[in-house]
Amino acid sequence: MQKLLSSLVIAAFATASMGAFAAAHGGAMSDKEKAEMAEKCAKMDPAKADAKMKAECKKMMEMKK
Repeated sequence: MQKLLSSLVIAAFATASMGAFAAAHGGAMSDKEKAEMAEKCAKMDPAKADAKMKAECKKMMEMKK
């Protein structure tokens, strides 16, 4: 019974640590994606773009500085 409990605790910790690792590294953009986004931002018409696109472009331009 104690081995079963120990195994369950170890499995829970392993799952939690892998989930945290995946969450920490899941949102990064690759260089190719950054280049595509920069291209879209350069072609963007501010009058027609939605708020999300404007915010993403603003964030990207601040990161370059």
